[in-house]
Amino acid sequence: MGMLRAGLCPGLTQDVIQLLRSRGIKTVVDLVSADLEEVAQKCGLSYKALVALRRVLLAQFSAFPFNGADLYEELKTSTAILSTGIGSLDKLLDAGLYTGEVTEIVGGPGSGKTQVCLCVAANVAYSLQQKILYIDSNGGLTASRILQLLQARTPDEEEQAGALQRIQVVHAFDIFQMLDVLQDLRGAVAQQVTNHMIRDRDSGKLKPALGRSWSFVPSTRIVMALSEGAGAPCSQRTVCLTKSPRLPTGFQETVDIGTWGTPELNPVLQEDQIGPCC
Repeated sequence: MGMLRAGLCPGLTQDVIQLLRSRGIKTVVDLVSADLEEVAQKCGLSYKALVALRRVLLAQFSAFPFNGADLYEELKTSTAILSTGIGSLDKLLDAGLYTGEVTEIVGGPGSGKTQVCLCVAANVAYSLQQKILYIDSNGGLTASRILQLLQARTPDEEEQAGALQRIQVVHAFDIFQMLDVLQDLRGAVAQQVTNHMIRDRDSGKLKPALGRSWSFVPSTRIVMALSEGAGAPCSQRTVCLTKSPRLPTGFQETVDIGTWGTPELNPVLQEDQIGPCC
């Protein structure tokens, strides 16, 4: 907190400041923490005036406490949940993607990260009719792939065109282009990013790339891998929740990335149990 000065708040005149300084009260902290009855007697000032003065200074320089109910109400009014369109994935993400948070999809080559991103983009643009900003960093996105997903949902070409218009694609092939795009991504948006797997130099185990510092950025992290076992469809993936602010980690779901699930069959609303990760 700063020094006491004339005009800092009503009633704090230069004469009052000089009287307070004569008693060693020079800063806002000194005044609000002092015994005002003693200060009033030693400085010859009105006790009521000092109380009013402290009340105004506290209102200007202190943070007012919030209770849990107030914070929860603010969260409900400022947060939206966007369904991914894949029921089993929504179940693992506690209903979908949350605005104001970063959801990270981690996996090796061919694990289905891009396909999930395409399904999410198509679902949000078509079912939720919200705008999408798709940042393509490797040139692998084509409009025909998204169109195929939309055609599987609706035969109406006008609806397909409307959904495509709501998906804006930006190519960012270097860090400078990426930073320029990310500068505008602020506020209540749901951010979904993908990350590769690398092998740890010491243990030899696979782990998410970008290191420990990045691991604190995403609020939620899921790891995708090819489903093992005889007879498993080639489009089937095992998705494991490794970081979440709402659900216990270490659980997994089987996701079919070859189909775009219907919201009506979303298993988030069912009572199925989630199995633990291996």
